[in-house]
Amino acid sequence: MSQLAVTVIGPDRPGIIADVTEALAQTGVNLEDSTMTLLRGHFAMMIVCSGPFAEVREALEPLRGELVITVREMGPELAHAPIGAPFILSVHGADRPGIVSAVTRMIASVGGTITDQTTRLSGSLYVLTAEVELPAGAELGMLQRALEITAEELGVGVTLRPAESDDL
Repeated sequence: MSQLAVTVIGPDRPGIIADVTEALAQTGVNLEDSTMTLLRGHFAMMIVCSGPFAEVREALEPLRGELVITVREMGPELAHAPIGAPFILSVHGADRPGIVSAVTRMIASVGGTITDQTTRLSGSLYVLTAEVELPAGAELGMLQRALEITAEELGVGVTLRPAESDDL
């Protein structure tokens, strides 16, 4: 069995998740990790699963054409060891190019990593929400100030706050 990455993109319609996961289940594949979202009326899903590569590709073939589907083998699983405390980063303001790159560059500059991120454009309002891990030695005060300066230059608001624990 190979560890596989499956991506599915296409115009949204009812039943896409059911169709894709049913095809996978018929090959005996168990979903390990998945995420899906709607982007401007288009469906996007990423799945990590273990299964036989050729059978998975074949099972998804009837959905191609309507949907863009890729299946690729992944290397061994890489464990993500948390680098530090979790935070929630929120950015909102008038839409313009460069918001994501500027704000995420500030996080990277202190050795932080983004573990989840979404952006939405609603009219002219742009909203970015990200889960961020910051290393224990990160200077939070300096990062906060750098984010404020960057946000002011971009004409947006920014907040960085500790995330609530979601231990399972």
